[in-house]
Amino acid sequence: MKFRADEITSVIQREIEQFQSEVTRTEVGRVLEVGDGIARVHGLSGVMNGEMVAFENGVKGLALNLEESSVGVIILGDYTKIREGETVTATGELLSVPVGDAMIGRVVNPLGEPIDNQGPIPSTTTRLVESPAPGIADRQPVDEPMQTGIKAIDAMTPIGRGQRQLIIGDRKTGKTAIAVDAILSQKGTGVVCVYVAIAQKESTTANLVEIFRKYGAMDYTIVVAAGASDPAPLQYLAPYTGTAMAEHFMYGQGRATLCVYDDLSKQAVAYRELSLLLRRPPGREAYPGDIFYAHSRLLERSAKLANKYVIVPESTPSDAEITETSAVNGKVYLGVPGAEESKHELANHAGHKVVKTTTSGGSLTALPLIETLEGEVSAYIPTNVISITDGQIYLQPDLFFAGVRPAVDVGISVSRVGGKAQIPAMKKVAGGLRLDLAAFRELEAFAQLGTELDKATQQQLDRGYRMVELLKQPQFHPMDVTDQVMSIFAGTEGLLDAIPIKEVSRFEEQFLEFMKTKKSDVRDLLVKERKLSDGVVSGLKAALNEFKASYRGPAPAAPSTAKNTANNAVLAGTEV
Repeated sequence: MKFRADEITSVIQREIEQFQSEVTRTEVGRVLEVGDGIARVHGLSGVMNGEMVAFENGVKGLALNLEESSVGVIILGDYTKIREGETVTATGELLSVPVGDAMIGRVVNPLGEPIDNQGPIPSTTTRLVESPAPGIADRQPVDEPMQTGIKAIDAMTPIGRGQRQLIIGDRKTGKTAIAVDAILSQKGTGVVCVYVAIAQKESTTANLVEIFRKYGAMDYTIVVAAGASDPAPLQYLAPYTGTAMAEHFMYGQGRATLCVYDDLSKQAVAYRELSLLLRRPPGREAYPGDIFYAHSRLLERSAKLANKYVIVPESTPSDAEITETSAVNGKVYLGVPGAEESKHELANHAGHKVVKTTTSGGSLTALPLIETLEGEVSAYIPTNVISITDGQIYLQPDLFFAGVRPAVDVGISVSRVGGKAQIPAMKKVAGGLRLDLAAFRELEAFAQLGTELDKATQQQLDRGYRMVELLKQPQFHPMDVTDQVMSIFAGTEGLLDAIPIKEVSRFEEQFLEFMKTKKSDVRDLLVKERKLSDGVVSGLKAALNEFKASYRGPAPAAPSTAKNTANNAVLAGTEV
């Protein structure tokens, strides 16, 4: 084989002409001290707040404190293997985590790494952990229900898609149970759920994952877990990671998402620990001054995104993917004002129609949990989160231990979205329920004084006891909203007044089964119309009366033989 010198010369000459010298500048510092998940680094003079840094052993860190002569770094991993004097390199990147459909059904840590022993996650898409919340123009009012499947909540403190509803109460009062039931209730609705476990025992988180698997909820749920034994930096980052994973579906696919933060009290404690170790000045209850901002920037990312509308040809299939580039006039109409504008503009485009873009109108609903001490809702962190959220569900220990579960205190529980987050049927049937129950609680306290009550007051008390019994619900059994409406309708119409209190639950169960099997036409009409029309009301009343006439309570237990023998012996004056 012959080599031609001119060819070799031309190749070398071309390479020399195309050569570009590049100078790579890397910020490098050295570890001054390390401990408790915090490293103090000398150098890194050009590092940004929130920038990722890399230690010699591959562990990542996050620059959180920029001081005159050093940088405070929180370590996102095992800090025990980092030694003083080791080099630290700035990466020039912000912290991001893997997101996408591949994350659904997996249990991950706050860095997005799988911890469920099911192999690596094949996700190539990432999203920044910290991102700005949508602005006012990018949002629209909350008007779509996010059903929790819990009668007491869906009737009195309803939650809408895009709302932030706080669940607050003492330890062991059923806060997590409500959040778990809300996730189970999303089965078949297309809602993607993210459950963030913060500083919980690994065994507790494992039990919850098994419950999700048992009821089929892991098919649409991502679990982000920062255990009690994990370093404080990971516990602090966990809620932001969960939100970033939910935002991928909200922004990228226009889907509804539900994020549960269990619980933000522990995240606040982790952030307090970090701040004190970074020598930031402590404030009230030793929390740093920006603890409010830590929670507000997290919860403000929850939103109902505005719909985007475009004008497309009439022949466009209804199941076609509509993007902003599909518009025939190149214009995109945003939100409620945009919908009105597009209707006016449509008059100039014959043979066209207005449609919503496929990826717009997503939502992120937040259910933060806060643990109180001895019912002290006026403490620092509880009042902070109450002021950020759109309502709160307060769980009262006295009700919980009295067997009223969920133990919702209707007196101070509130939803600032209200009836907008209810279907018309629920809005009508449960309109006065909250006030009636609050009045019942006052009457109940008054009746305990032993005062003689008139007939009307006694009747109000009797109905109140039955409504309280009706609103009780076993755990992991969320109800369809249609069944909730029928149950509450039976109670508010007084059709349970003659039923013994202990039989209310049994009566309800059999009545709902009766409606499904023998009066399915009435039930289907309610499902279709979603409101209490005259036809639905008359059908429900007729069905209730028919069922009540055929209802038979539990058969009385037969007295035992020994008891009968004893009674006969006493009557005969003999000794047994």
